[in-house]
Amino acid sequence: MTAAVTPSAQRVVPEASPRPTFAATFGAIFRGQFSRAKIAAIPIFIAATLQSVGLVVLLKGLIDSGADVTEQSVVAGSSVTVVSFVALNLLAQRFGALKASGALDYFGALPVRPAAVVTGTAAAWASFTVPGSILVAVGGAAFYRLPLSHVWVIGPVVVAAGVSLAGLGALLGLIAPRPEIATVAGQLGMSLVMFLGLVPAHRLPGAIQAVRAIVPSTYAVDAFAESFRAAPNWATIAVDLTICVAVCGLALAVSAWAFRRAVTTR
Repeated sequence: MTAAVTPSAQRVVPEASPRPTFAATFGAIFRGQFSRAKIAAIPIFIAATLQSVGLVVLLKGLIDSGADVTEQSVVAGSSVTVVSFVALNLLAQRFGALKASGALDYFGALPVRPAAVVTGTAAAWASFTVPGSILVAVGGAAFYRLPLSHVWVIGPVVVAAGVSLAGLGALLGLIAPRPEIATVAGQLGMSLVMFLGLVPAHRLPGAIQAVRAIVPSTYAVDAFAESFRAAPNWATIAVDLTICVAVCGLALAVSAWAFRRAVTTR
């Protein structure tokens, strides 16, 4: 009998799995966070919208009739306040809670980009503000008898303001040493955004105007307020939205750094 010849055993080296793309990670995170946030969607929608509707109605009796600039600022600022309620306030609380519970370690152990985690979470929660912002924008314009022909500008305004404020909210939650501090910081940030958005820049003292100039959402407010004019300056609107978008990128980049820092220092 002849012995069977068996091939020599070969060592198989498993290939490393390719790292998911930013788009794939963003989509997965967005869907997961959106499903979680749906439970609180109705209370969030009602609270954020009614708060801004109340501002529109309340301030009607405090401003001079026919003060177009002030009326435009009130409607635009109230519309962006809906965004700040969730994107800044609630996201600061959300990331503060994730950090305190150790849930960030789960994402830190995955081969995903921190920027995709932060952006996906921020986009999922901020998306619930879109219907409320549109409702306040259209209803407020009708209430103050402002022209509605360019009210569509609320679309890019919500996106620009939402992402920039979401990045700041995530940053506050990630750098805060305790979730309680993140909650307070988010609420104070929302109050600042609301105040600086509702009051026209020319009615603020010089020092506060300087503070207003570094708050990204005020550029979105100014862009939307400009759209209510009979002949809007589209160059001004484009510049304001471009500045807001630039801050979006910066805020998300810093938030991604804070995410890596929060995961590695635990």
